[in-house]
Amino acid sequence: LRSLARANQTTLYVVLLAAYEVLLSRSSQQERFLIASPTAVRTLPGWSETVGYFVNPLVLRAELAGNPPFTALLQQIQQSYQQVLQHQLYPYPKMLRQLQKQVALEQLQQAVAGFVFVALRQAQDAEALFAPISSEQRGMPQALTLTIFDVAGALTGMFTYDAARFDSAMIERMAGHLQTLLSGIVAHPEQPVGLLPLLTDAERHQLLVAWNDTAAPYPADRCVHQLFEAQVERTPETVALVFEQQQLSYRELNRRANQLAHHLRTLGVGPETLVGIYVERSLEMVIGLLAILKAGGAYLPLDPSYPAERIAFMLNDAAAPVLLTQTHLVATLPPTAAQILCLDDIGPTLAAQPETNPVSAVQPHHLAYVIYTSGSTGRPKGVMIVHRGLTNYLSWALAAYPVADGCGAPVQSSLSFDATITSLWTPLLAGKKVVLVPEHGALEALSALLQAETPFSLVKLTPAHLKALSLLQPQGTAPHGTHAFIIGGEALFAQDVALWRRAAPQIRLVNEYGPTETVVGCCVYTVPDEALESGTISIGRPIANTQLYVLDPHRQPVPIGVVGELYIGGDGVARGYLNRPELTAEKFIANPFGPGRLYQTGDRVRWLPDGNLEYLGRLDNQVKVRGFRIELGEIEAVLCQHPAVQAAVVIVWHDAPGEQRLVAYVVTPQAATPSLITELRAFLGERLPAFMLPAAFVGLDALPLTPNGKVDRKALPAPTAQRQSETQYVAPQNEHERHLIALWQAVLQRERVGVHDNFFELGGHSLLLIQLHRRLQERYGKQVTVMDLFRYPTVAALAAHLSRPHGTVDNGQPDVALERVEARQTQRSAGQRQRQLRQQVRREEEHNG
Repeated sequence: LRSLARANQTTLYVVLLAAYEVLLSRSSQQERFLIASPTAVRTLPGWSETVGYFVNPLVLRAELAGNPPFTALLQQIQQSYQQVLQHQLYPYPKMLRQLQKQVALEQLQQAVAGFVFVALRQAQDAEALFAPISSEQRGMPQALTLTIFDVAGALTGMFTYDAARFDSAMIERMAGHLQTLLSGIVAHPEQPVGLLPLLTDAERHQLLVAWNDTAAPYPADRCVHQLFEAQVERTPETVALVFEQQQLSYRELNRRANQLAHHLRTLGVGPETLVGIYVERSLEMVIGLLAILKAGGAYLPLDPSYPAERIAFMLNDAAAPVLLTQTHLVATLPPTAAQILCLDDIGPTLAAQPETNPVSAVQPHHLAYVIYTSGSTGRPKGVMIVHRGLTNYLSWALAAYPVADGCGAPVQSSLSFDATITSLWTPLLAGKKVVLVPEHGALEALSALLQAETPFSLVKLTPAHLKALSLLQPQGTAPHGTHAFIIGGEALFAQDVALWRRAAPQIRLVNEYGPTETVVGCCVYTVPDEALESGTISIGRPIANTQLYVLDPHRQPVPIGVVGELYIGGDGVARGYLNRPELTAEKFIANPFGPGRLYQTGDRVRWLPDGNLEYLGRLDNQVKVRGFRIELGEIEAVLCQHPAVQAAVVIVWHDAPGEQRLVAYVVTPQAATPSLITELRAFLGERLPAFMLPAAFVGLDALPLTPNGKVDRKALPAPTAQRQSETQYVAPQNEHERHLIALWQAVLQRERVGVHDNFFELGGHSLLLIQLHRRLQERYGKQVTVMDLFRYPTVAALAAHLSRPHGTVDNGQPDVALERVEARQTQRSAGQRQRQLRQQVRREEEHNG
């Protein structure tokens, strides 16, 4: 270091200060901050040049943007240092008072670090020399101060820190990082500061190797349908599938899937062939999935609740040549070039097909499924998952979860939500049964199953589902039959699991984290009995054959406790995005720490000292709401397609920890009237799935901007206040509306609610929604479902729905949702009549020979 400083005390001070700046920047992931240094080589009136501690500190601004070489940073600090020396007599307390006009004292203390350099000609008790200088003399106590003593040619360092913000282990790690950093600076002073070594050898091995030592055997040469076929041989007569009053044994399920698979083979389905499956939960849904895989193809789940425009895009983008559906859904399909097969209407065709397991050329590296997720450009993107990744996850889940201890699992979520894979496939690979929950009133049906003490092996839920189920249970109680809740899809908070830990402590609660790009889950944490009563719950450690890396913006591993971006490697990493090579190259990178590739998640996390990961949110505009991954940019892009919208911004508004809703801010030429907002909501509803629709719309004259010309999201007004100021109060007109308004006033704790007020825009969220639903059931029974409250969010709309069997909403316009249901019922009835006629014809033909 002395050689690098050319044996000059001033330069040595600057070198050490620069190294400290790099340490702070890498530890905090901040490029700009302040350092108060009461030490300098100064020439004061009546003094000769001296190095020592002065009560009046200098304040130096650290600027590390652009990842400069260390030598360039030195030059920058030297220039800044010379400029600051010109104001060395400016009283530090006075400067602090000026700064406090812009920043609160607490924030200022956290933003300013301390650096002290003391040079002595002879050895003495340096710490004793420094200790008598109190915090008051320094002007302001820093949360962290580094003091370096140059005593008789030896450099000794000492950290002074706020014990309320730092612990001794963290400071000890920082001391090791500083030594590693200084060694790297001496060896390569021209290296960019973001690439200088920081971790000690021991910590680097711990983070990159020890905590990622997850190698475990699994049938990597097998596909999931082959594992299912092996289970059929073991438990042929066991019930495999239940839907309402119907059920299939393993033998029967396999037989029917085989016949369909053989038919798909005749249509050209084989490895890498995508087959769309557009069905509601039913026996046919599982038969179709198995058949696609058995034929060697990959399934493309298409949720019938999605708008036709979105379904059309996915079908066109995937170019699926075959589409499996149900008779009553055909009328809701957009035009498509795919060959359509109705699973409930091809019995005669399949009867001639073999019942044996088909043999295909599919291999573990071939596609198993493609699931579309929200895309920031306004169009969804298809994630391509191969068989090897799916087999690895399911093999791990069978060993990690109590699948063998219960009777199976319920399925209440969509095939388009990859969390469904856990509850659908793990029971079928373990000889247990899958209970398919009907589409209508799924949450209520699941709650009833749980209250019946059904001994499920596991139940897969989102935190929103868990909170809703908590409120659907009898007060203070919880069912005891289920062995485990596997919770995933979004951040999990301690209060979300409070009821279940207290009332049903025998239920194992597992927080499972994983993006679609890495097969359902790649990281898990079992909630301990002594979990915190507040705050987020850890996402845990990597599963089998999975590696997790927390990296900084320069893709360097960060120390324990430092926030970085999560990168995921291992057997579960997706092939990439369908037809999106540029995006695939951007998000799936070569693994710099080992073989294979890494998926860049965009999630902010940090390692905890015990080796678990803490999830801290997103780095971009992607969010999770009720378990669904949403790119806010996609909603904004669709909103801006409306001719009345000049600009739009969508954010997530947090009402409480774990309670969030989408809010859209729109700039329109004229005022954003309730009728325009209704029009915008309908416009989005035709193009986006329900989970992507904003709960509130706020009209603005212009979007607030930062000095850099970007949208200032923090300056956007609160949606509730804006809504209250713009909504015109309309009194109730009939008994339904009066009763509903009384309920809304009680649940929302508002003195006045109008019939056109939106439940969510008045501050309603999932917990309040369940409270409202429970009170509604007391009067209307099962006539009202939770989904009805999402579909009819105003008093007028819900009252109109309750006052009619079917038909139109309060504005006299046809209800698209109801029309779709009626169309499905009509199609189902027509299909049943056609099947009856065909059966009658076949019977007559057989009778006549």
